[in-house]
Amino acid sequence: MNQPNLKLSGKVALITGASSGIGAATARALAEVGAAVVLAARRRERLDTLAAEITAQGGRAAVVAADLAEPAQARDAVTQAVSAFGQLDILVNNAGLMLLGPVADADATDWHRMLDLNVLALMHATQAAIGVMKPQGSGHIVNISSVSGRGSGPTSAGYSATKWAVGGFSEGLRQEVRLHGIRVTVVEPGVVATELTDHITHTATKDAYEGRIAQMTPLEAEDVAAAVVYAVTQPQRVNVNEILMRPLDQG
Repeated sequence: MNQPNLKLSGKVALITGASSGIGAATARALAEVGAAVVLAARRRERLDTLAAEITAQGGRAAVVAADLAEPAQARDAVTQAVSAFGQLDILVNNAGLMLLGPVADADATDWHRMLDLNVLALMHATQAAIGVMKPQGSGHIVNISSVSGRGSGPTSAGYSATKWAVGGFSEGLRQEVRLHGIRVTVVEPGVVATELTDHITHTATKDAYEGRIAQMTPLEAEDVAAAVVYAVTQPQRVNVNEILMRPLDQG
């Protein structure tokens, strides 16, 4: 995988939430185009399995077992990525929770959990990464958001709030770091076939959402990963600011 003709040969990418779904697919996709990948998430066994798979196919991979909702661990993931491969060129902030449910019946703990992981972990990891990328004069921050960062619904107020925050943070960051050679991209998928729905604690909402998914052909994690690869392999003069993508039959 690390052949000189591959588009990301010599680059290092840190992917958060890499133990499953979009994160795992993105790690595979970036490794396939030559990047050394650093896999960060809580589930070490899954990370070790994915790292072994990538290595067996000729790629380079390192594992960082971390609870990214803890600010120090989010920052340390960046430090460990640099320690593993000597640099950091791409940060994919993918780790997140989707805890849907009506505001009136919400468990406030769900809001805190989403804010800690969807927003604050992303901000802490990004700040640490910028500290590495500025001296390099290059880098790319990719934030995985959602169509819920553009609109909301009766059971997505809390989740949408976190994804709107990601959008606002990303745009301000893009303007701040562009003259340092650092690019920022927001990827906003619609319904994706992942484990994300497993964490929904409001039973009625979980059932309704899963029923909705069953009536369409959702995106696959690999579709989102392909969008990430597209953004980070553009010429340095090109900053793909946003990628909005939905299943064909999603309203």
